[in-house]
Amino acid sequence: PVPTISWRRADGKQIPRKARRHRSSGLLEIPNFQQEDAGLYECVAENVRGKNVARGQLTFYAQPSWTQRISDVHAAIEERVSWECRASGRPKPSYRWLKDGEPLLPQGRVQLEQGSLTIPNVSLSDAGMYQCVAENKHGVIFASAELSVIAIGPDFSKTLLKKLTLVKVGGEVIIECKPKASPRPTYSWKKGKDILRENER
Repeated sequence: PVPTISWRRADGKQIPRKARRHRSSGLLEIPNFQQEDAGLYECVAENVRGKNVARGQLTFYAQPSWTQRISDVHAAIEERVSWECRASGRPKPSYRWLKDGEPLLPQGRVQLEQGSLTIPNVSLSDAGMYQCVAENKHGVIFASAELSVIAIGPDFSKTLLKKLTLVKVGGEVIIECKPKASPRPTYSWKKGKDILRENER
């Protein structure tokens, strides 16, 4: 006789409520398929003479999609620069980096780890266009950002050289000089017109 057809999941989980069963054609339809719907499904055909089971594995996959992109950075020489990009996908995406279209490898000052890139001490040669690439077997996506490296001459506008009055002869005086500059400047001190040199005091 014509068999009856039923569906079940081999892992014991319930078939999602949104699923539609077409008994006449033996069709199982799952709209809006999601990761939790993946698994091993069984179609059971049965009549008075016996039953037979057909199994099929449903696998969920998704091409990469950005959850965190990189953006342009303006950095002074010797500053630290860090970028991090993140993508979702199934299977989990892997990451690689390009600089001006060429593969970027971990070398010297450039540190790469999954979706992160770090340059502890930026130099002028690091300037350029960077790309983070996320990929799995279902797709590849790119995120781009430009690193601009700038040089700054010494700027004392935000530095205060305080006038100090000694209360006690022989006391210690500390005067700080911290101008904004890139690259890091060299320092010299003068008293009046005379250059100060280190001595026992």
